[in-house]
Amino acid sequence: MALFSRFFTSAERKPLPSLEEILALRNLPMDLPGLEPLKEEFRHLSAEERVQWGDALQDLVARGWPLPPLWLDAQYDLAPRLVPVWVAERDGYFFRPFVDGLALRMVAGGQTLPAAWLTLWGVTWEDVLDRSLEQLREHSRQIPFRRQPSGIYRGEFPDGQSASRFLLPELWSGLFPGQNTFIAIPGEDELLVAPQVLLPQLVEAISKSLAGPAPRLMGTIYQQVGQNFLPATLQDPHPMAQPQRELRQADLIEAYKAQEGCFPPELGHPAPAGVVRTKQGRSVSYTTWQEGRPALLPDTDLIGFVAANGRPLGIYFRQTLPRISEIHGTPVDIWGPRRIRYEAFPTVDQLARLECFATGEQMTDMFVAAGPAKHRPVNAPMQDLASSGARAAQASSPVPAHLRGLSLGMQSDDD
Repeated sequence: MALFSRFFTSAERKPLPSLEEILALRNLPMDLPGLEPLKEEFRHLSAEERVQWGDALQDLVARGWPLPPLWLDAQYDLAPRLVPVWVAERDGYFFRPFVDGLALRMVAGGQTLPAAWLTLWGVTWEDVLDRSLEQLREHSRQIPFRRQPSGIYRGEFPDGQSASRFLLPELWSGLFPGQNTFIAIPGEDELLVAPQVLLPQLVEAISKSLAGPAPRLMGTIYQQVGQNFLPATLQDPHPMAQPQRELRQADLIEAYKAQEGCFPPELGHPAPAGVVRTKQGRSVSYTTWQEGRPALLPDTDLIGFVAANGRPLGIYFRQTLPRISEIHGTPVDIWGPRRIRYEAFPTVDQLARLECFATGEQMTDMFVAAGPAKHRPVNAPMQDLASSGARAAQASSPVPAHLRGLSLGMQSDDD
């Protein structure tokens, strides 16, 4: 009897909160712009779904973002977009990681999609992504990749969003049968594809694109490995290892530059990141820390220390900074790459515990003062500083193997 009683006894139903109650609890007006078309969908929601629906409305209003169009209309106007991960984190719209350094967002009805829209529509991200890729695939039909005079291929799509075709490898993965395929998307309207033998030409095309007026998307070269994509793993002595290293470093520095104007002054000085080139031709990331106020240090290979009066104290490998146990840093809550906040500046005796890349005198030769708190590399030949990295070559050194024994030479003009 107990079994049959379940079929004929309905569960007690909780009263559904009305739209007026949902809005009142969140101090939202009934005449909220864009709300009227969504009211019909609200009637079909359960009590729990209505609460989530109200929370989504509240989130949109708090951020100053518009309410979505009806899903019945928006589903026919979807477009995926690839952006650097730091951009996606900064902007706060819904995104999913795509490959290392890149995130996937969605544009619906000309507006970047917030997570709250999915809740108000009652659909999943997978539903939206599948529909958007179907539409992108349809819009890409009969549009070939064109071979450039250099031999690499370039996607030429009239919508100005060629980079989004990175999501559709069936369009370009067969251009070089039996060869390793490399992909680059330096701008929104750039999708460059090349085999390994044409990597120099690919780097040249990327550099040309990044030097142009179009906004930068990503300089890093990606490689197709089976069904997966990852930054091209080009190791020394591969001739393209250094160009790939520089492109990746430039992508990172772009993110750090974007962070610099986002900190309250009382938190400290966001130390800039740059690149210096060693005598061996390897580019190494660095930052400059000046005494006198808290510093927000980027995660670079090297740190240049400068006294309060502007006197260079030397450049040291960042990985050895924990040897100064008296100085502790705290992570900064910020989108994008990591920064660490330090208040106490190390003394000369404390700096002596670190592994030296360049002495204060060598640092003076490397940099020209451009204000009390900033130094820039000089694009001029430098003396042979082969001994400056000698201590870093010790087997017990915490410095990564690829940075050990480096010395200085011609300096980059990047900063």
